[in-house]
Amino acid sequence: MQTLFRKPRGAHCALIALALFGTVTVSSASAVAAEADERPFLAENEAAMNKMMDGMGVRPSGDVDQDFVAMMVPHHQGAIDMAQAELRHGKNEHLRRIAQEIIVEQQQEIAAMRLALGQKLPPSVPSPDQPAQTDTPPAPRAVPAIHKDH
Repeated sequence: MQTLFRKPRGAHCALIALALFGTVTVSSASAVAAEADERPFLAENEAAMNKMMDGMGVRPSGDVDQDFVAMMVPHHQGAIDMAQAELRHGKNEHLRRIAQEIIVEQQQEIAAMRLALGQKLPPSVPSPDQPAQTDTPPAPRAVPAIHKDH
C-alpha cells in the first residue's frame, strides 16, 4: 500500500509554508538554519534508536535472566550512544555532564548484568567522543623550581 500523504518534517515544513503563504518570517528562517545545524545530532540519535530497537528484538531462549540481559544491554547501549551524540554536538555544559554520567552508569550496569550471568566483559576501548591517544607522549611541562631562602 502506497502512502499518499506524508507528514512533512523539519525544513520541509518551512518550504511548504513559503509556498502557501509566500513569506517566511525571520524566526522561521532561523528555525530552518537551526535544524540544519542539528542534522548530524538527529541522524546519530536516530541511528542509535534504530540500533537499540533492533538489538532489543530478542528471541526467547527459555532463560528469563539471559533474555533480560540480552534485551537490556542494547537498551543501555542506546542510552550510551545518545549521550555520546550529546557530547559531540550539545553545548549546554550541565547536559553534557549528565551525558557523561549516563555513559559511565550505563557501562557499569551492562558490566554488572554480564558478570551476573558469568559472561566475560569485552576489552575496554576509549569512548569515541574522546580524543584518541597518540603514540607520541606529550611534551614535558616545565615545573617551577622551589627556592628556599634559609
